Amino acid sequence: MVGPSFTPRHLALAAVLGLALSACTVTDSLKGTLVATKDFLSSTTPGSWVTADGLVKADQKVNAFVTVNFENLTQDMAYGRGEYLTSLSELLGVSHDRRQAFFSYAQSRYQFVNRGRSGPSDLVALLTQDRPSASLQP
Repeated sequence: MVGPSFTPRHLALAAVLGLALSACTVTDSLKGTLVATKDFLSSTTPGSWVTADGLVKADQKVNAFVTVNFENLTQDMAYGRGEYLTSLSELLGVSHDRRQAFFSYAQSRYQFVNRGRSGPSDLVALLTQDRPSASLQP
């Protein structure tokens, strides 16, 4: 027969193991975001994309959004749709009638981002270079 003090030890051990195992996925996600942010920020002049008030400059909103949401954006690119890709299309000024074409274009560029060496600035370049100008609002 198991004594009553033995059960709380099992619960405590299970809780510690559960936290340790779940921390791996959280740590990996956080690490990916931090690496992407560090890579992007190291390639820019400090303070070049924020105002003195700490707000993101209008011309740097795309860069900031892609930096913070890099992992989610690459997943949306793989699917060819999603809330992060939709938000990016808004920031880029893609008209609603051209949005599906933009999603297809982004999905066709996923292979270049998925190589593992790409970062936020590469993703911005891929999605803004050679993009048909018809997809932008006037």
